[in-house]
Amino acid sequence: MTAPDVVVFDYGTGNVHSAVKALEAAGANVELTGNRRRAQEADGLLVPGVGAFAAVIEALRRSHGDEVIDRRLAGGRPVLGICVGMQVLFERGVEHGLETEGLGEWPGQVDLLRADVVPHMGWNTVEAPEDSVLFDGVRDERFYFVHSYAAQDWTLEATGPFPQPRVTWAEHGSRFVAAVENGPLSATQFHPEKSGEAGLKLLRNWIGSL
Repeated sequence: MTAPDVVVFDYGTGNVHSAVKALEAAGANVELTGNRRRAQEADGLLVPGVGAFAAVIEALRRSHGDEVIDRRLAGGRPVLGICVGMQVLFERGVEHGLETEGLGEWPGQVDLLRADVVPHMGWNTVEAPEDSVLFDGVRDERFYFVHSYAAQDWTLEATGPFPQPRVTWAEHGSRFVAAVENGPLSATQFHPEKSGEAGLKLLRNWIGSL
C-alpha cells in the first residue's frame, strides 16, 4: 500500500521540521513547501502555527494559505491544523486587546486562557469522544501543550446529512477545546509532534484516514 503524500505548509512561521520528522515516522511521504499547487494536490495538508494569532494569519494570507485551505475543504480534502494553526480556523482571535479576523471555518473566538498560570506548558490529559478517529487507542494518554490562548466554547452544530463535529476538551484553569474533527478538517491545540508515542499514534490515525 502506497504511503499518503502529506504537505507541511511552509508559510514562514515557526520551526516546522519536527512536524515533518513526526509525519515521516508515522508513515507518510512528507514535503515541506509553500508551493500552493503541491499543497492543493497532496493527500493531506498539515498547517502548523507558532506565535501570535495575528502574525500567523498575516503570514498565511500573504502566502495564500487561506485560499489553499478553503479550496481543499470545499473539495473534501483533509487538512490538519496544529496549535495556532488550529486557532486561526476560528472566526477571530483576541490578544492583548487586539481583535484579528480568523479564517472563519468554525464560529467562535480564541482568547486568553482563564487560568492562574499562563502559558499552559507541559503534558495534559484530554477528554475525547468515544467515536474519535484521531484519538483511537490514545484517549487515556497525555499530550504536550504550549499555549496561552485557546477556544473555550464550541457552538457549531451540524445540520442535515452532515455528522456532528467531534470535539475533544482539556482543562487548565477552565475547559478549552483541545482538538476538533469536523469532516475533512481536523485540528489539535497541543503538539502531536512533541507528544511522544501518543502523538505519533494520533498522526498515524490521521494519515490512515487519508
